[in-house]
Formats: sequence, structure tokens, C-alpha cells
Amino acid sequence: MHYVPAIGQYFLQKVQIMKFTGTDKYVATDDLMTAVNAAITLQRPLLIKGEPGTGKTLLAMEVAEALKMPFYEWHIKSTTKANHGLYEYDAVSRLRDSQLGDDRVQDINNYIKRGMLWEAFACEEQAVLLIDEIDKADIEFPNDLLREIDRMEFYVYETRETIKAVNRPVVIITSNNEKELPDAFLRRCFFHYIRFPDEETMEKIVEVHFPDIKKNLLKEAMEVFFAIRDVNGIKKKPSTSELLDWIKLLLAEDIDPETLRGDSTKAIPKLHGALLKNEQDVHIFERLAFMSRRQGA
Repeated sequence: MHYVPAIGQYFLQKVQIMKFTGTDKYVATDDLMTAVNAAITLQRPLLIKGEPGTGKTLLAMEVAEALKMPFYEWHIKSTTKANHGLYEYDAVSRLRDSQLGDDRVQDINNYIKRGMLWEAFACEEQAVLLIDEIDKADIEFPNDLLREIDRMEFYVYETRETIKAVNRPVVIITSNNEKELPDAFLRRCFFHYIRFPDEETMEKIVEVHFPDIKKNLLKEAMEVFFAIRDVNGIKKKPSTSELLDWIKLLLAEDIDPETLRGDSTKAIPKLHGALLKNEQDVHIFERLAFMSRRQGA
């Protein structure tokens, strides 16, 4: 039995022992697995930060699959409000139906749409709830969720009922660091920053997605990829997902590994549109290739 903190009080709740050890499709480092399991044990939201494309969203999906839990995803936009995750009441439709004499107006529940928090709370099994890219919303958005995340309940004013979580979901929250999150919100989370994979980890990730890739092609592709990321002045460093897209193209085009050798310094990389995503970075590599050719002349 563990004491789990709520706002201004403590309540006793049994913690189900679960361990996330990664999956066949997701290469999780030891520190990441430790963070997931710590958040589960503490029954705190897991706040994940890291570069775009480092697998933050995919992590939540793989945790749900590994632990055999239902999965709910709430993708946050700049216009998202906290109440959207709870429920939305469609008063306009109810007014229209009342004017048309529709019998549905007698039951207000016909005009209440459940949000992802409600769905996760109502699930008969313990679920994984992903709140994706929380930093895209207004600065007050995280604070508006404090009570619901702490107490695992909320009040529906239209029906005068309190919705309580049947089972406390595993909450995973991602952020791309576009804006700072409030201290009061951070205190309630277990935090983990996903560092960009080193070359050895990246090779394991690639081999999960392309198990039949030839070693020499993988070696040359890794050298080009990490050389691109090391170039000074590059505006948008290619991410893991972009590397996977690029390798998929290399395999589809049956590119000879020898043709990749030297691409990072002497020429703009083959199929570079998968790696370089703005004209500034393309121009940098064009200039590097030009200067390299002049020096080698």
C-alpha cells in the first residue's frame, strides 16, 4: 500500500506492480525505462521532453502495448482548452433541436461529448492517457488541469454529476519545450528528458525498423547522418524519424553504400529532402560541397 498525494490531503491506494521493459518495436534506454516505471509507481504523470522526432509520442503507445492497456491520445493544439479533455456541451445543437421539436432535447446527455480524460477515467481497465505536445496550448492550460490530474475526478455542471476515474490511468505528457510550463504543474510530474540517441543506440533503432539492412550501408548512412547533425549553423537538425525515412528511400532506390561515402563533406547527401527541411540548410550544404570540391581540385 502506498500513500498517493492529492491537493491538501492524502488517500490510500494500492499500486499495481508493472514494469515497462521496452518492446520489439521500440528501443528504450535504461534511464527511460526507469523513468516510466518510476512514474507508474508514484502514480504521477510522466512529463517527457526532447527534440522533435525522438519518439516521445511513440513511447506512450508502446507503453500501452507492452502493459496491455487501452490507449487514449489527446493531441493538444494552440486553441485547445483544458475543458476539451473533460467534455464539451453542444448548447447550439440542443437549441436547434428544441426549435424543431426533437425529443432528444429531453436528455441533456445527448449533447455532451466526452473528452479523452473522461474516456480514460471511465475505462474499466487501467489505461494509458497521452497528453501530446502540452506546450502548444495557452500558458494557463497546464494549471487548469491540476485538480483533475491530482484527484482523478471532475464535475459535470450540466448533469450535476462527478466523474471519478474507475482506475487511475498512466498519464504520459509530452513537450517540445516551445514554452515553459508552470512550476505548480511541474511539481506534480515525474520528469525525463530523452537525449538524442548516440550512434550505437541509433543503429539498434534502425535495425528494429530495417532488420535486413546491410551493415556497410548502415555504417555509411550513420556517418552521413551524424555528420549532418554536427554541421555548424544548421537550422533544423534531422531527427530519428527523418533518418528512418531517408534509409527507407536508400533501400527503395537500392543506393550503393559506396556512393554515400564522402557525401557529408564533398557533396550534398543523396535524397537529402528527407533530411534537410529548409532552404537555408540546403544552401549550407551546397556551399560546403562547393568549397570541398575547390580544395580537392
